[in-house]
Amino acid sequence: MLNFFVSVWLKFFFVLTPFFALSMFLSMTREYSGAQQRHLAWRVLGAATVICLILFFFGSVIFALFGITLDAFRVGTGALLFLSSVTLIRNTPVSDADSPDHDIAVVPLAIPVIVGPATVGTLLVLGAEIDAPLRKAVGALALLFALATLGTILLLASAIERVIGRRGLNILSKVTGLVLAALAAQMMLVGIANFLG
Repeated sequence: MLNFFVSVWLKFFFVLTPFFALSMFLSMTREYSGAQQRHLAWRVLGAATVICLILFFFGSVIFALFGITLDAFRVGTGALLFLSSVTLIRNTPVSDADSPDHDIAVVPLAIPVIVGPATVGTLLVLGAEIDAPLRKAVGALALLFALATLGTILLLASAIERVIGRRGLNILSKVTGLVLAALAAQMMLVGIANFLG
């Protein structure tokens, strides 16, 4: 069960694109004080946690409601995840907040920077394919741990930037993109293999 926890935690950690989120967070809070940055980080973490838990626990219901098979969603999500990975590898878009008073916690930081289309799809797929109650609980714990790790990164944003610099953040974003590409390929291959029987 420990291996399962670590595996799910790592998947969620990379799917949340923490270093891309960190780059965007720093870019959009240039005019913020340290206290304002930390307050915003907590709000972003809270919003992302609520959204992720809803998607993780109600994936099966959503599939049943729309009549979508899990394997079809695996292929579609894999394609979106692959496109996200290409974006991370090729370029890291930067945008700035209007001012410290501009509310950016939910949109765009929680959605779509942290919980974008590919992340939504991955949460739905993993939530639906983990159906045993104990494994579901461990999966949810791994998701919370991944979010806590992301929250810690955001809370230490300024210190991390001082240590590794902007170039270091870009390198980490590209490494995240490579991991996401592998996850995307695996997800699509499983979906196609199951479809073909």
